[in-house]
Amino acid sequence: MNGFLCVLKPPGMTSSDVVQRVRGKLRRAGLKLKVGHAGTLDPEASGVLPLMIGKASRLFDYLVEKEKTYVAELKPGYATDTQDAHGQIIAGSGEHVTRTQLEGVLPQFIGEIAQIPPMFSALKRDGQKLCDLARQGVTIEVEPRPTQVYAIDVLHELVDGSFMIRIRCGRGTYIRTLCHDIGSALGTCAHMGLLLRTQTGMFSLDDAHTIEEIDAAENLEELLVAMDRPLAHLPRIDVKPHAARFVMNGNTLTARELSCTAEDGKPVRLYLEERFAGIGRMRDGVMKFDAMLLE
Repeated sequence: MNGFLCVLKPPGMTSSDVVQRVRGKLRRAGLKLKVGHAGTLDPEASGVLPLMIGKASRLFDYLVEKEKTYVAELKPGYATDTQDAHGQIIAGSGEHVTRTQLEGVLPQFIGEIAQIPPMFSALKRDGQKLCDLARQGVTIEVEPRPTQVYAIDVLHELVDGSFMIRIRCGRGTYIRTLCHDIGSALGTCAHMGLLLRTQTGMFSLDDAHTIEEIDAAENLEELLVAMDRPLAHLPRIDVKPHAARFVMNGNTLTARELSCTAEDGKPVRLYLEERFAGIGRMRDGVMKFDAMLLE
């Protein structure tokens, strides 16, 4: 049982909670398999959380997860210490803004921008999470970090003066911080309310299974996404059948064993008789395995 499990994480569970839930289900079925998540989602956020099951954990470095899509609630009027609705109000007097005002400042947040990560985050400093330091009342200076925002769209204006916005962004973007900074650009304060991740890489809500569906599944394998599906962005090369023993032993492969050549140093998907054999890379004229899946 090897593949990716796309989970619809509910609010109130950490990403590690989801991993433990699935690992426990597998163990009760007599399966001791590696389980890990491919990108943390905040405990109070919901949405797409891909898990890697079994040998799929060897493929983490090759996933395309640079682009993510979120739907967030932007709440102008107040700033909180956590930059979301679960923190304490630290500034603001409930000012409202118009949709026109909001749309007027959004262009300055498109492209490569710098963000100062919030203290209430899992980012580590000297081995300690910033959120743990924040809970101890410790505040440290955090350096701005570059991130990429591709688009921000205003979806709806809510009756309480909040706005639902959709953000397409790169890896490492803090949506809470984005909402906070948008408030500053509006000349007021703001924080994030609800947060839903609708897509990360090729995984979307259409692929996602609820915790209840996963708990009820008699055969979890039926819910898995094949290991090579999230790697379709990598070129495919077939290994000739006579080289099967080289593949099974993880040996290097020469041009004689391959259906075609590959660009030096670039990862490719290797297949043996239609079976996904792993990830390889041409080095000095020979193909070497980075990740073996058929041994």
